[in-house]
Amino acid sequence: FYKLSSRNRVLTSGLGLRKDLTSGSYDDTLNTEQVQKLLYLLESTEDPVIIERALVTLGNNAAFSANQIVIRELGGIPIVGSKINNPNQSIKEKALNAMNNLSVNVENQIKIKVDSSFLSLLDGHVPKEILLRVLTLLQNITDCLNEERSVATQPTFPAGSLFSLLYGKECAQKMKALVHHHDADVKEKVTMIPKF
Repeated sequence: FYKLSSRNRVLTSGLGLRKDLTSGSYDDTLNTEQVQKLLYLLESTEDPVIIERALVTLGNNAAFSANQIVIRELGGIPIVGSKINNPNQSIKEKALNAMNNLSVNVENQIKIKVDSSFLSLLDGHVPKEILLRVLTLLQNITDCLNEERSVATQPTFPAGSLFSLLYGKECAQKMKALVHHHDADVKEKVTMIPKF
């Protein structure tokens, strides 16, 4: 249903129909129907290859502001967010990449539903690839938030929101610990995140 490169083609069957799914080589914005199909695949399959490829395509296309809105309006943010808890590290990385691109839209930030276990992704023993993606998400959210408010006003965050989680004491403690992480890239990323 859209342009593919032969090396990135995955054929899946569903309801007797053959669907083509790109792994992110698509270089234009997706239309609403295409986004719906990808979100449906994410919800309906347990095949890790299809999940990964759908997340890559959504993530790449979430770099376009038009798709950030479409994905949000179709209820895609919680669908992508649910894949962050997947035990498969590669799926977790792809979900975080997609969430990073979605998070540069302030209205999308309001829709991002994570529980307190999300903070475990900021533990020092978490693989570097995942840790860097979580830190990028935090940086995107902090940057957008700082652009939206004046320095003089202190925001209030509702209990249980992503903001209250990321700007709470536990997150601050984890960030302070990561300043001493053994990996230079992680340390650098932590120092790039504006103070909140």
